[in-house]
Order: sequence, then structure tokens, then C-alpha cells
Amino acid sequence: MARVKKGMNAHKRHKKVLKLAKGYQGSRSKLFKTSNQFVMKALKNAYIGRKQKKRDFRKLWIQRINAACRMNDMSYSKFMNGLKKAGVEVNRKMLSELAIADPDGFAKLVAVAKENLA
Repeated sequence: MARVKKGMNAHKRHKKVLKLAKGYQGSRSKLFKTSNQFVMKALKNAYIGRKQKKRDFRKLWIQRINAACRMNDMSYSKFMNGLKKAGVEVNRKMLSELAIADPDGFAKLVAVAKENLA
């Protein structure tokens, strides 16, 4: 029975890692051992970044909505509470876009929220 050698599989694995390390500087892109470390770290950070991106955008939308609410003499939390009581279901992304693109329309939403708070 023939002996199985791992050289072919190892070569494939090394090529795959080095391809991912393309663009890194120095030995990080040339040597397998170091490039493997930095590729694993980069993939871990990319995974974390995909989660953080969602958080960051939500924070940005809330800040934009809050700024637009303050221009209409209302706080963000009261605005959201008023919308919820009014039964208006618009997500934060669309509210922030509305605050930027259509300030008059946003002012009407603030008026609706104020009515439902009192």
C-alpha cells in the first residue's frame, strides 16, 4: 500500500493563506507562519467589525434623529415614545433619512408625537 504524503495538501493550504495575506507588508505576505498569524487576526477583526458596524450605524441614526428633534423642541426619547403611542412604526434608519432629506415631513412627525404625549 502506498504511503500518503501531506505535501500537496499543505501546499494548497499555504497558497490559500498567502493569497489572503496579499497586500500585507514584508514577511507578513511572504512567509507562511507569520502570514497565517496575521490572516487569522484579520479574519477575527473582520468578524468583530461586521457586528460593530450595525452598532455604529444605529448610534449614528439616533444622533441624527436627536439633533432633528432638538430643532423641533423635543427630546429623542419623548419623540420615540410619542411615535410608539401614536402607532407609527418607522425604523430609525428611515427616520434619520427623513430628518436629513425632508425636515418639514419630520416636523409633522414631531407634531404627531407631541399630540400623543399630551
